[in-house]
Amino acid sequence: MEKIIENTVSSKPLLWRGLGRLRNKYLLTGSFFLIWMFFFDPKDIPSDFARKSKLNELQKSEQHLNQLIAETSKDLNLLKTSPQTIEKYARENYLMKKDNEDVFIINNAAEPK
Repeated sequence: MEKIIENTVSSKPLLWRGLGRLRNKYLLTGSFFLIWMFFFDPKDIPSDFARKSKLNELQKSEQHLNQLIAETSKDLNLLKTSPQTIEKYARENYLMKKDNEDVFIINNAAEPK
């Protein structure tokens, strides 16, 4: 018995030979589904990362605003209860003064060069 060596080189182009394996309908369907879910779905991966970064940004903003609210509530409580605080607030924000005082406004802006 002689061994017959067949020509293993196919006449089909390389791309077509590679696609022969992908002709399985389940593999094609699964690949299409994964590509759709990862890139084209409204809940795809890049959008998920963007939503998570936006969530972190909003949480930081919420913490900052809660801190400002706490400070403002503390100042309001002091303004409601302490006459010295009311006087200090009026002097700093409205430039009010007593009759025997002079007010000097000092601007700490950088001098032009």
